[in-house]
Formats: sequence, C-alpha cells, structure tokens
Amino acid sequence: MLRDIEPSHLTPADFEGLADATWWLSKVGESIAARQRAYAGYAADGNDPRAAFMAGRLAVEHFDRGEPAVAMGWLMKAQRHLGDQPESVEHGFLALLQANVARFQGDLDGSMTLAEEATRIGQRFGNLDLVAMGIHDQGLVLVSRGRVREGMALLDEAMTSVIAGEVTSLFTGVIYCSVLDACLDLTDLGRAGEWNEAALAWCDTLPPDAPFTALCRINRAQLATLRGAWSEAETEARRVSEDQTLNSVAAARGFYETGEIRRRIGNLTVAEEAFARARELGLEPQPGLALLRLGQGKAEPALTALRLAVDGETENRPRLARLLAALVEIALAAGDLEVAKAASDDLGRIAVEFATPALNAAASTARGALALAQGDVPTALESLRGACRIWYELRLPYESARARVLYGIALRAAAVEDDAELELRAAISAFERLGAAPDAAATASLLAGADERPRGLTAREVEVLRLVASGKTNRDIAVELVISEHTVARHLQNIFAKLDVSSRSAATAFAFEHGLA
Repeated sequence: MLRDIEPSHLTPADFEGLADATWWLSKVGESIAARQRAYAGYAADGNDPRAAFMAGRLAVEHFDRGEPAVAMGWLMKAQRHLGDQPESVEHGFLALLQANVARFQGDLDGSMTLAEEATRIGQRFGNLDLVAMGIHDQGLVLVSRGRVREGMALLDEAMTSVIAGEVTSLFTGVIYCSVLDACLDLTDLGRAGEWNEAALAWCDTLPPDAPFTALCRINRAQLATLRGAWSEAETEARRVSEDQTLNSVAAARGFYETGEIRRRIGNLTVAEEAFARARELGLEPQPGLALLRLGQGKAEPALTALRLAVDGETENRPRLARLLAALVEIALAAGDLEVAKAASDDLGRIAVEFATPALNAAASTARGALALAQGDVPTALESLRGACRIWYELRLPYESARARVLYGIALRAAAVEDDAELELRAAISAFERLGAAPDAAATASLLAGADERPRGLTAREVEVLRLVASGKTNRDIAVELVISEHTVARHLQNIFAKLDVSSRSAATAFAFEHGLA
C-alpha cells in the first residue's frame, strides 16, 4: 500500500491514519512502516507529544510481535520525547504502557502507581480512553495480587465504559479481550458469559479480518469447551487457526484448544499435531501435551515436561494452578507421591490466595487424589465430596465427572460400594454425553474390575503386583509396561504401604491369596 503513495504528499497525520487503517486490516508490517513514518515526521516537526505517542504504539506492536528489545527501544524514545514536556494526555498513555511493562516484570506496586497516574491524567484532561484503561489496569494488578473480588469489580467498571460507548474502538477491543481472558483464567464462567455476549455483538461490527475478531472467537471457543459444547468449541477454534496470517497469537490458542478437545475425545494423533502447530506459533502447549503423553502411556516424559513448564511459569498464577493440577495427576500416575504432594501443596496455596470457587475445586480435587494414593480415605472423601459439589455448581461437566470418578474410588475404599457404583455410573454418563471416550472407558473398567483391587490399589498397581507375583524383576516390569525402573520402584513402594508388607514375597503371597496372580 505504501508503495503506491508518494511520501512527499503525506503529512505525519496522514501516515498515522494510514498506520491505523492498515492495523485494522491486520496488515501489521505495513502498519508499523507507516507508523514509523508518522513518528519520524512528528519528531522532525518538533511535535514531541505526538512523536511520543507514535513511539509508544510502536512499542506495543513490537511487544505483540515478540520483539521485546525493539519494543523497549521505542519505549525509551517515548520517554525521552516527553521528558521536559508539560503534562498532557500523551503522558497518560505512556504511564499505561509503563504500567503494563511493570506488571509483566512482576513489579505490581510500580504497576499500580502508574495505572493510577494514567487514570488521574485521563480525568484531568477528560480523556475517557485513559480513564477506562487506567481503571482496567488497576483491576488487573489487584487480580494478580490475589485480590480477585476488588480487581474484578474494577474490570467490570471498565467494561461498563465500553458498552456505554465511551471508549474508542482500539481500547474497546483491548478491554474486551483482556477482561474475558481474566475471567477464563479464573474460570469465572458466569461473568465471562455475560461479557462474552457483549464482546461478540461488538465483534460482529468489525471487518472479518480485524485483529480482535480472532481473539473474540477463541474466547468463545474456550468458554464453549468449559461448558462442554466441544463441537461448537472446535469449530470456532479451527476457524481461528486456519488463518494464521491475521493473528498468530489467536491462531496458536486455536490450535491448542483443538488439541485439548481432540485429546479428550481420544484422537491423540490429531491432538498431537494441533499441539505441535501451537508450539510452532510460539505457544507452549501445556498442560495439554503432557496429559496427551500420559494418555499414550508415557508418564515419565510427561512428568518431566510438566515440571519444566511449572518452573517456567512465573507471571500468571491462575495458569500456574492449571499446570500444578495436571502435575498432581501425572505424578500420581507415575507413582511419584513426593512430587504430587509438593504440587498439591503449591496449588492449595494459590487457591487460598485467590479464593475463587474453581481454584478451590481444583485444589480439593488434587488433595483428594493424593490422599487416595496415600491410603488416607477420610481425607480423600472429605476433599472430593467438596470438589464434586463446587464443580457441579460451576456447571463444568468434564471437571465434575472426573472428580466424581475419584470420589467413587474413595467411596469404594471406604467400603461404601453401592454409592461408589452410583458415582462411577454418573461419571460414565457424563463422559458419554461429552464424547470423552477414553474417560468413559477407563471409568467403565473400574466397574468391571471392582472386586479385583483390594486395599485401594490402582489399576496400574495391580498390573505391577501381578507381574511381581509372576517372578518378574523391576527391569522386566519396566520393559513390559513401557515405564522406567524408577517408576516401577515407586509403584512397589506404594503397593507395600497399602498392603502393609515389606517384601516382594509377602506382596506375592497377598496377590495369590486375593486372586490377583
């Protein structure tokens, strides 16, 4: 587009308008080129406030492209242009940008101070974009601090400015996407559903290739996944991922969402391909990929990958909570109770910090699963009963069904067999409605083999015990079950504890006595 225009005929304001127009058409490269021209023109004219504003927008666009060094260079230019200027609206927008940088760097106090400054400047100059964005940024900081109720109240306030039409299109899109992301991170589906309807109505007014359109769709896909409408979710996710030229961030999220749905219905090949495409576009596909590896019987690689993901998540604590919940599941499958306990404890601390129903349910589920593995049936019953109640109240069918499976196992361990069967059959029905074939089959096997697993032994522990009783060594068992010798040793340690024995011969005697050999 720029090639067809004689630059000498354009003013800095013309280049700024061209940059905005091409940005809305998702022509990011052309937008950046035009904005650089606008910046150069304003700087040459001595218009420092507008030069600073252009530099700030360029910083944002380079941050979005994953180019932090370039972005910080433009941020420094913006600061330099405003250094000796009287206070203006541009100072407010610079404070917004600095607030977001501080928040992503973990400086929440600094971020709050800058967001409050942006709000004050917006109020002084009557700039409603600044006011709404400043309030929005304060809300995000409070949520990051774990003050969820206060933070979400501010985000709701910012959203009311949006739906009242007080905010220009750019910041309307920013606030819509950011607030919905926050709701989904916290699994606040009631609030997400309300604001999602308003966001979709706004998105329908945009050109089909506008940057925010893809983000609206992927938010809708994530919400549908949580609600159990997997076919609808996959359709939306695929629409986003098919056109990666418009928004690579949204496309990556689309591939990840597709992978999660495919994994849950049992199509592991397509799920793995989707996770690979998400990774190519810069998104680490966890915990989905680790859970897929677990479904392939590769517990050790899954455990290693997820521990790395947990160590690398330093910014988003709700996301860290999701990783920790999966880590508990995978560590238990691998027989590593030590790792499972540490992850469960960390998840519990985040749940206390944020005090949201979904995080409380996730922590209770993890705590109950760990208690089951440790043979602590009373704790398992208490934790899982509470988790089932919360998941049900949140109307999250998949999470609810998985918790019911664990609760059914706990009831069986407490010798309440009739109630256990009711829970397991209810879970199977839920999995079948969702299309979660692997979960349905695994739960059905619990009913089929109920009498074969005394003392709270898991299906994997029964497999290991049978092989021990047949005289196989740890190495033989590892080869047959495609796990490491270290994992076999951990399973044996758990088996000995549950059977209250201290040797392979005593475990073998138990296996023969109970028909497990």
